[in-house]
Amino acid sequence: MSTVSVREFSYNPSAMFARVEQGETIQVTRHGKIIAVLLPGGGTLGRYAPLVSKGLIRLKATTTGDLDQVRSYQVPADESPLDVLLADRAEDER
Repeated sequence: MSTVSVREFSYNPSAMFARVEQGETIQVTRHGKIIAVLLPGGGTLGRYAPLVSKGLIRLKATTTGDLDQVRSYQVPADESPLDVLLADRAEDER
């Protein structure tokens, strides 16, 4: 996972998006505080991108290897993704 400042991002956003298209995850910071995370749209992270963008879940990882270990869930159309995650968490606590 790479980190860039808002200023660096603003100089060439197309290059940043090209890096993300290649599978890189980029954290954007302002004054050292993370304000955005650019995630690749496909693969493991692509399944979670809509939930992350809505603020329903947060992915916390320190390396891209950690991100590859994020569990995959099959979510039925009539069920909330959040309910599926919470049910799995409850099972883990048992």
